[in-house]
Amino acid sequence: MNLQRMLQLAVSTNAETFERICEPLAARGIETGHLQAKQRSINLTDDVPTDRFDVGFVFPGRLMEGTAINTLQTLPWVNSREDVLTSRNKGGVIAALSAADIPVPKSVMISNPVDETVVTEAVVDLSFPVVVKPNSATRGVGVAKAADMDSLLGIVDYLNLIHDYRATGDKSYLIQEFLPAARDYRVMVVGGECVGGVERRLPEELADGRWKHNVHRGAEARGLELPAGHRRLAERVAAELGIPYLGVDLLETDGRLVVNETNARPTIDAASKYDDGFYDRLAEVIKRTAEDS
Repeated sequence: MNLQRMLQLAVSTNAETFERICEPLAARGIETGHLQAKQRSINLTDDVPTDRFDVGFVFPGRLMEGTAINTLQTLPWVNSREDVLTSRNKGGVIAALSAADIPVPKSVMISNPVDETVVTEAVVDLSFPVVVKPNSATRGVGVAKAADMDSLLGIVDYLNLIHDYRATGDKSYLIQEFLPAARDYRVMVVGGECVGGVERRLPEELADGRWKHNVHRGAEARGLELPAGHRRLAERVAAELGIPYLGVDLLETDGRLVVNETNARPTIDAASKYDDGFYDRLAEVIKRTAEDS
């Protein structure tokens, strides 16, 4: 009996997403393996045997290590290094989407270091409170709300201290309008098609006095039937950025629906929180990436 060889998929994370996708993708002819990209040594000069992988899922978040590994592996990726860099640059995403008439929060990008007057002039058209957000951070790290000019400048002082002390790669940050009582959605788009999403919400016992809804800070991701307008907006974002596998973060408040951020390395939640065809669509995109290489 001639059994067709399963496609070998490299996944650079060994938690959550990896654990959830193994079985569903195996049922669709794709075997998932872990390609470690951090907390290891990488032999750069000796002959390196070719691994068994045919295609990569998402380029490693550790871009330097990922570049070295990719040179040795020569893998096609569903989401390439360029895709990850595009999405990670929050200011670049906001600018690109705004230029395409896609609704986003009013935002200013600050290229640190700057004089205090640059900050005060940058927020003239914004009303307090405002949100201060590191340009390249993830999981809500470093995001703060400034109630007035003094607190804003205090936050900027801390950023200046950090940038003076550490050789950070990206010293820029965003100042954005604050959207009160906003509902927070993560919408998944695979191959240009919305395949469902979740609403992220802090449980009642944690919600008092808090406004950020990051799952890594205690929020719960609840599956829901997304309105058609939310789905179309997320698809427009993925098309504009040209990223095959994308998490699109939407905020909804006072009749406004805006794109807050994107994530080219989004965690996959339980399948029950997405459309029935989620894994069919994901497998299709993975196979097409391998075939087109």
